[in-house]
Amino acid sequence: MSDRKPTAFPILMKNDTCSLIQAAEDVYQIRFSNRAANAYLVRGSARTILIDVGLSTNFPAMVECLNFAECPPEKIDMVVLSHEHLDHIGAAWHFNERRTFIAAHRLAANKIMLRDDFSMLRKMFNEPNVPINIDIWLEEGNLIDLGNFRLNVMHTPGHTSACITLFDQDKGLLFAADTLMPGGVMGGVFGSGSIADYIQSLERLKGLDSKILLSGHGRLSDTPQEDVRIAIARSHGLLEDTAQLFDALDARSNFEPIMQSVRDLNKLDD
Repeated sequence: MSDRKPTAFPILMKNDTCSLIQAAEDVYQIRFSNRAANAYLVRGSARTILIDVGLSTNFPAMVECLNFAECPPEKIDMVVLSHEHLDHIGAAWHFNERRTFIAAHRLAANKIMLRDDFSMLRKMFNEPNVPINIDIWLEEGNLIDLGNFRLNVMHTPGHTSACITLFDQDKGLLFAADTLMPGGVMGGVFGSGSIADYIQSLERLKGLDSKILLSGHGRLSDTPQEDVRIAIARSHGLLEDTAQLFDALDARSNFEPIMQSVRDLNKLDD
């Protein structure tokens, strides 16, 4: 691991709940002091977006940061949700009320629209049970054109089945949400996620000419290539550890009750 210190990105404003940090020209990280995920304001020449929005309870504090950046909520054209977890999407319903477009990968959109509380981790975050409407269902290869920013949508499953990464190739900006964090930290594998998918997604990120990592949690990083290298090594280690645990649990004896339950359910259809 490199001994060089990370770049100090300037903190423009701070309140009791979150900080507004300059990531690049017209790009800001809103970093929350509680369990909420980071939000990112990208102010384009043609339109302006937020990438993730944190928890609903943090919305008033986030508005303070947006107002300081002279970009209040009514100036946000679209909110892009990186995946379905409530620490990333909890405040999105506030933007539904303002007629802002909400976008997410189709797999995340389906879970959010059906209010799949297990997938969204509602009990973990104790968020209001308010519906969030998704207006735009994103797919791999979509382009979000903001004028002076062009964000390519990459489907990067692993943390969940629905995770997306946004990448601006010209500026080297990598909005990786919970797929990759500074220091090679991984966001964990939840519900519909997969370690094997995680590894494949990280390998895709390794092939990008990224300059700044803007992740779902933690600080900004100007060493994304090193971060992804470490994450790949860790994910392979996690895959090996999981295989050993699976063997230790004696898979055959543990799966037999499950298979019997399936057989019993099938009998009910006769």
